[in-house]
Amino acid sequence: MKSTIELASFVSQYYGPQDFSHLYWNGNLQEYIDILMKNPKIARNSFQRIHDMIMSFGVTKYTEYKKEVTRYHFFDDPIAQGKDAIFGIDVHLMKFVNFFKSAAAGYGTEKRILLLHGPVGSAKSSIARLVKKGLEHYSKTDDGALYTFEWFDEVESDILGGSKIFPSPMHEDPLKLLPMEARVKLLEQVNKLGYQHKIRVKGDLDPASRYIYQQYLRKYNGDWAKVMKHIKVKRLVLSEKDRIGIGTFQPKDEKNQDSTELTGDINYRKIAQYGSDSDPRAFNFDGEFNVGNRGVVEFIEMLKLDVAFLYDLLGASQEQSIKPKKFAQTDIDEVILGHTNEPEFKKLQSNEFMEALRDRTVKIDIPYITRLDQEQKIYRKDFNSETLPVHIAPHTLEMASTWAILTRLEEPKKSDLTKLQKLKLYNGKTLPGYNEDNVKELRKEAIREGLEGISPRYIQDKISNSLVKNSHTGCLNPFMVFNELESGLKHHGLINSPDQLEHYKELLAITRQEYEDTVKNDVMKAISVDESAIQTLCSNFIDNVKAYTQREKIRNKYSNKLEEADERFMRSIEEKIDIPESRKDDFRREIMNYIGALAIEGKQFDYKTNERLHRALELKLFEDQKDTIKLTTIISNVVDKVTQEKIEVVKTRLIKNFHYCDICATDALNYVASIFAKGDAIKD
Repeated sequence: MKSTIELASFVSQYYGPQDFSHLYWNGNLQEYIDILMKNPKIARNSFQRIHDMIMSFGVTKYTEYKKEVTRYHFFDDPIAQGKDAIFGIDVHLMKFVNFFKSAAAGYGTEKRILLLHGPVGSAKSSIARLVKKGLEHYSKTDDGALYTFEWFDEVESDILGGSKIFPSPMHEDPLKLLPMEARVKLLEQVNKLGYQHKIRVKGDLDPASRYIYQQYLRKYNGDWAKVMKHIKVKRLVLSEKDRIGIGTFQPKDEKNQDSTELTGDINYRKIAQYGSDSDPRAFNFDGEFNVGNRGVVEFIEMLKLDVAFLYDLLGASQEQSIKPKKFAQTDIDEVILGHTNEPEFKKLQSNEFMEALRDRTVKIDIPYITRLDQEQKIYRKDFNSETLPVHIAPHTLEMASTWAILTRLEEPKKSDLTKLQKLKLYNGKTLPGYNEDNVKELRKEAIREGLEGISPRYIQDKISNSLVKNSHTGCLNPFMVFNELESGLKHHGLINSPDQLEHYKELLAITRQEYEDTVKNDVMKAISVDESAIQTLCSNFIDNVKAYTQREKIRNKYSNKLEEADERFMRSIEEKIDIPESRKDDFRREIMNYIGALAIEGKQFDYKTNERLHRALELKLFEDQKDTIKLTTIISNVVDKVTQEKIEVVKTRLIKNFHYCDICATDALNYVASIFAKGDAIKD
């Protein structure tokens, strides 16, 4: 193995000038127009570009509660391999994308502020990050290409402030260099070329470019063609770090807020050079609105802004212009994306002076996830046995997710439904008496569901703590996480009352009980996993049911005598799935009708296709076999060789079939054994 690396050849495997040369294209205005006539999309506005960017990653459609839902793959964060992937809120993300779809078509939402509203840790910032990161990536692709221009002269020019080059400070679209009448006529031709939305390039140049433009017109006595010889069009790559097309504003202390942070400020060092503070070349167009032109500006905790800032937002949204100090209204083309939490939004609603802002805002709720399988995806992304030095026991992340969602659900109005059952219904499980319409109704009546409760951040923090504290054990199990979740509640900053604290602890107790049932079920399945034994049990049950329903006798395979159907045996299976005595005839006829229907179609009956019967057979087999394994002897110090061998078989099944490791399989068997030992003690 080489001890040194030839750096140049090593890097050349991953980077070559040819990969990036197209990002630095430059040419004259005519060449830009030639590109435009082949590809009208290069002149899209910011809303159209973001919508096309989201759609470029593709979609998947699925049905939920009889409604078609679209999953936009963009929110899987394919750019960063899922680092900021958003799960479980597809319906809300559809509203988000529909905002851009409407704005792209020019239906009015392009004149609105997009406000993401939701509790802390509900992925508002992640969505904003995805949009900014996506724009950076998209602007580097051929499909997402956009262009700007710079002024240049062969010699150092007074018009350009003693320089040879003066870039457009707000990265304006080159089409703004055309006289208005010519621009309108050109766009009429461009819009015949087939892009799905109408290309609209509105407004005038920024003050600095407008000043230079007029100075060159004077120099050449109005000869526009000669003026354009001082224009170089170039490819524009958006970048948050370079402050090109992506702005981010975070409010500071109210006393220190200054509107120039949004609209730019005078460069006092250049006043001496230009002779006036009203010369636009002496102005720094570096406010967040200036920076975000052609792209997006994000307002973190937007409603914490000073009132003066909020007034700036009014013009920026409705009129799509800003007012830099000492200059006229300046046109902008950018998406204004803000996010806020509920207390701040309530303050906005109660402030009658902010009616204008409310009227110019499109609010999209970003709630917590209320579907179990989706919540688990958040934690599996960060915590999995492949990337961690310890094993994550089965159901650990599932139980943490279960508790988190229980805190977010509203109490069901139906007295026969618990929160845990509601959670399972939301996750696609079936319950007697509940169909898709009922579940849809449950969601509709719970209007605040997902806007309160425990955030994913708390769960992530406590899992991390558990990993640190228990790294020496080699395996993280649900009880370790339960303990950490409960101990952290008393210090949780968002728990406002003792009643709320007690409620969360009660829900944690419910989750512990759910884990007890789940791990018992795993051990039962591992004990009764013998397919041939279940098949034999099933055949025996079907023979007895057939004899019972057809009023026949069944031949005893040992004595060879005809006997009545074994009622005690049939009931021992039916009782496992709560079939009452009064319903046994219906259940047995249902089984025989099902088998008969399959026979007509030329199909054979398989107990696995009938979930209830399958479950009943598993429970019956477990009951028959658990005493032969003597599970309760695990917690004693004396285990005979035969029992130990059987226990090892069960443990191997847990590892192979249920993803346990040796440590958590042993823990699970010990725990379930202790449960049965308690049960035996109670019976005694």
